[in-house]
Amino acid sequence: MDPEQKKIVAVASYIALSCAYSLKKKAKRETRKRRWWMVSILQSRERYSATNMLSDLNKEPSGKFENFCRMSASDFEYLINKIGPLITKKDTNMRKAIPAQERLAITLRFLASGDSFVSLSYLFKVSNQIISSIVHEVCSALVQILKDEIKVSWTFFFKYKLSYLQIYKNIYIII
Repeated sequence: MDPEQKKIVAVASYIALSCAYSLKKKAKRETRKRRWWMVSILQSRERYSATNMLSDLNKEPSGKFENFCRMSASDFEYLINKIGPLITKKDTNMRKAIPAQERLAITLRFLASGDSFVSLSYLFKVSNQIISSIVHEVCSALVQILKDEIKVSWTFFFKYKLSYLQIYKNIYIII
């Protein structure tokens, strides 16, 4: 074999090896196991969700709904009617939105029991990051809608040495 033929064979073998390597790399990329969109324990929300639980508790005559939400069903419906349009989200192609009833129930359960977001995520089958944003959004909506209906005594202002302007500006709520 002369030197010219050796160069041609070397270049051909380099091209063949680099093509084989890139094909192998592409095949490996396609077979890579994808990361999940949602933890499997939360995917069962379709079968039995908090909406089902709330309706079951509401039908129960033993007062379990009042114990769970710390308010009557009529008060719950009143709040849903008031803040529902502010906290309702739209469904997307990727997932269904969490209904307004569940969003309010998550917030009420958090405020009533003081459970951690992780504990609430197991109960409502929603991630704790979403629960964090839900609690913030619903509390903001409650303050926005109910700020004219909340009465605070003047002893509150004197006790905490706050002016009305500070209260209104920062929206302090004592629960």
